[in-house]
Amino acid sequence: MSTLPKNEAAFGRANPHALAAILEASETKRIIAATDIFDISGIKLWASNQPVSAALQRKLLDRQLREPLESCLVAQDGVTSITLLESLNELLQGESPVAPVIRQHGARLAREAAYLPLHPVVQLLLTAAETSRPQAYEHAIAAMALNGALMAASGGDVASIRLAMLCGLLHDLGEMYIASAHGEADADRALDFVSYQQLVVHPHVGSLLISQLTNYPVSLARAVAEHHERLDGSGYPHALEADRFSPLGRLLAVTEATLSAVRSPYDTLLRASVALRAVPGEFDLQWMGRITQAASAQLPQKSVMEPADVKARLAALDHVLSAAQTNVAAVAGRSSLLAMKKALELAQFLISRLRHGWNESGLWSVESLGAIDAAEVEALEDELYFRLRGVQRATLLAAGKLPPEEAAVLDEVCGSLAMG
Repeated sequence: MSTLPKNEAAFGRANPHALAAILEASETKRIIAATDIFDISGIKLWASNQPVSAALQRKLLDRQLREPLESCLVAQDGVTSITLLESLNELLQGESPVAPVIRQHGARLAREAAYLPLHPVVQLLLTAAETSRPQAYEHAIAAMALNGALMAASGGDVASIRLAMLCGLLHDLGEMYIASAHGEADADRALDFVSYQQLVVHPHVGSLLISQLTNYPVSLARAVAEHHERLDGSGYPHALEADRFSPLGRLLAVTEATLSAVRSPYDTLLRASVALRAVPGEFDLQWMGRITQAASAQLPQKSVMEPADVKARLAALDHVLSAAQTNVAAVAGRSSLLAMKKALELAQFLISRLRHGWNESGLWSVESLGAIDAAEVEALEDELYFRLRGVQRATLLAAGKLPPEEAAVLDEVCGSLAMG
């Protein structure tokens, strides 16, 4: 699992992945110790005002600290409100798939970006991300802008828009605490199971970081914890259901899912709209509706699929979903091991949600489709195959370590889910 401090509440040990990113940033940015750094026994490891270097990494090895390392360092020439505004303007002038949604509120977002409060810990980690994980930093800027734009579109006041922008900017800070290969902006769609085990804890880590090391509102930390949750209980890391989902968390979940769906510059908002509608009941209709409305306002996306092939593709996808249900149900009926049964129950629930979404789409019953329908089929096909891979990973994660015979059976079943 992810490398977390043993004393979570105090971030008592330097996380090696976050420290490595900070050190990489220190090669081009001036990052210094804001205070003397002591270990838990009172031994001074680093002096105040001294720039960080690889020597600090060696001194911190396996040391428990009196104060969290993040609170002891400051990036003197790192990310600021001014550089955030510059990055936002680049996004507004670019060709991002979400740019049409953001541009409607561009002036408002630019005005509020200049006043976003950057806590020193957050400023340090954003500076490290900008240098060592530029893709993740770009994702943070896009989430800041989209989250703020959706809030502005709903009539939010200045405080609400700024808070929404901060939620987007900071939602993936927890990824700094896992290996960089596992923390890419679109990693949730591409990772294997082992890497997925690392990734699923990042909302929890980010929430801990914000709640324990900054003075931001509790609602911000809670939203960060919830940005991969779903209203129907199918999200992670805590499988929250609607009655436990905060308003800001609902917004941030839609923003994250939208950006994940348009990971290629060639994608359009149609893909995001399909991803948000693929399984009814996952997302808040207020925020989801604004993305689907924006998608509907765009010109139809030209499909690369010939209309004659559409029906066959639909039939194949229907078969895949049916086979997944059948295979999981068959194994669930034979298993007596509690961990295995619970994991397969989760798989059955998630697949049933996919089947419900498939039935609700109505595409399976369409005899003749136009170009826009064919494009939607392609988007839905991509999304449902991605979701099946998600079922595979969630099932393996829920099962934990199984006896070899049971593990082999579960691996075979889960392997059939990742065929997309």
